[in-house]
Amino acid sequence: MRHAQIISTGAYVPERVVTNADLDRILGEPVSDWLIENVGIRERRVMAENQVTSDLAVEAARAALEKAGLGPEAVDLVIVATDTPDYISPGTSSVVQHKLGAKNAGTFDVNCACAAWVTGLDIAARYIATDADYNYILVIGAYGMTRYVDWKDKRTATLFADGAGAVLLRAGEKPGFLGAKLVADGSFHDYLGIYAGGTLQPTGGAPESPRQFVKFVKRFPPDTNNQAWPKLVRDLMAKINRPVSDINKIYFTQLNINTIKYVLNDLGLAMEQTHNIMDKWGYTGSACMPMALDDAVALGKGPQPGELVVFIGSGGGAAFGAAAFEWV
Repeated sequence: MRHAQIISTGAYVPERVVTNADLDRILGEPVSDWLIENVGIRERRVMAENQVTSDLAVEAARAALEKAGLGPEAVDLVIVATDTPDYISPGTSSVVQHKLGAKNAGTFDVNCACAAWVTGLDIAARYIATDADYNYILVIGAYGMTRYVDWKDKRTATLFADGAGAVLLRAGEKPGFLGAKLVADGSFHDYLGIYAGGTLQPTGGAPESPRQFVKFVKRFPPDTNNQAWPKLVRDLMAKINRPVSDINKIYFTQLNINTIKYVLNDLGLAMEQTHNIMDKWGYTGSACMPMALDDAVALGKGPQPGELVVFIGSGGGAAFGAAAFEWV
């Protein structure tokens, strides 16, 4: 039987740093102390004017391939998880395939906002399990949200950042992938997003054309993730017939440090079992989980062979996803 195994990781962050002190000046009011205490962000990265989302994705993918000792021609499928694509159409994955040189790979994008990368993991694992044509799959989370930030809007300018993370999956004889759980509540679809640019509000050259800003339109219930994440983890562990106490490492959407602390306590897990990057890289959406994983690996704090690893993500829509892997 074929199983999907994560064999390498990669990440990329742009060079430009925007600190909380920079935002104090831009916004004309102090936000730094509140951000550190309530969110956990001290600074964030912003891509250069000549960079686009696919560029970030390619750098993360190259790093993952280099660690695996493979060239891009070995890749059978490229999945890009993003809600900040290079274009509305075609898919950013096609651009990544070309720039990377993965000439033998099929491509597609996944967009369920910040839950897209863990959803892509689930999809990739099922391709590997069911089709012998797929032996190596790149699952890349890429985020270029600062292109849609109004830097005078403190609700978005303080939070969003740019970056990319990737994992390379291969077909192996043992898990690997243990299972996943995806849930959603579409009643939240009009709470947070980029609402201009699609068929509802097409953009164009006219002066009255709507701007493509990311916006918090409505306020989410403050305990949304506090309630959703523990239940999703418990449901996933029940699905794979393992107790929560078996989890060795768990990586969350890097949205709020206090939410992560709350959920870990609820699950009976320790802070040492996760790794957080929002303090230095800001909130990077669909990219944040693979970025946190890669950073943990680089620091010698990553999963060890045989450990049970859980990824849990959530995003606008609202979409939620969790996946469990045994590390190889």
